[in-house]
Amino acid sequence: MEALNDFLVGSASGFDTHPHEEIEIISYCVDGELSHRDSLGNAETLRRGDVGYQCAGSGLVHAELNSSPDEKLRFVQVLILPNTPGLTPGYAYRRFAPRDRRNKWLNVASGRPKEGIVQIRQDADVFVSEVDGGRRLYFAVARGRQAYLVCLEGSVAISGLELGQGSSAKAVGDIELSIDAQVNAHLLLVEMAESA
Repeated sequence: MEALNDFLVGSASGFDTHPHEEIEIISYCVDGELSHRDSLGNAETLRRGDVGYQCAGSGLVHAELNSSPDEKLRFVQVLILPNTPGLTPGYAYRRFAPRDRRNKWLNVASGRPKEGIVQIRQDADVFVSEVDGGRRLYFAVARGRQAYLVCLEGSVAISGLELGQGSSAKAVGDIELSIDAQVNAHLLLVEMAESA
C-alpha cells in the first residue's frame, strides 16, 4: 500500500482533472456524493458505502468532485502499486447494501478472483464494516501478513488500544484482532503481505 488518504471536500469543489500512472486507486465514500469522471469516458456518482476503482496503468486523467452546492463530501482513497507495470487503464464501480457490512467484514476489493467485488492487481484485500456500539468483530492476521485498520467514524478498542475517528493501527501476523465498538463505528481495513 502506497498511501491511505482521508479527504473532506467542501461543497462545489474537489480535485479537478489530473493525471495518474502506474497506480491503483480504490475510493470509498463515507459521506456525501463523490462525482468521478475520467479520460476513458467513465462518469459515476458514489454514495456512502460505494466503491470506485481506477487502474491508472500506462496513464490516464480523472477528476473527483463534490458537485453538491451545500453538502460536504468525505471519502477515503487507498493507493496500491500494481504487481505488473504498464497495465491497460480501467475503471470499476460497486454498490453494496448497508446490511452487507453491518456488524461483519465486507470484502470490497481483492487481488484474488471474487465475484461482485473490485479486482485489483496486488496481493491485498480491502474490508469495511459498520459496527453497532457494544458489538465485537474479529480479524485474523496470518503469519507473514499485516493489517492496517482505520476508524472512519465512532470509536473502537483493540486489546486496550483506543481508536477514535481518524485514528489507525497496524498489526503484523500471526495475531487475531479483537475489535470492540464503544459506540457505533465505521471501519476500513487493508490486509496485505508483510513485505508490502
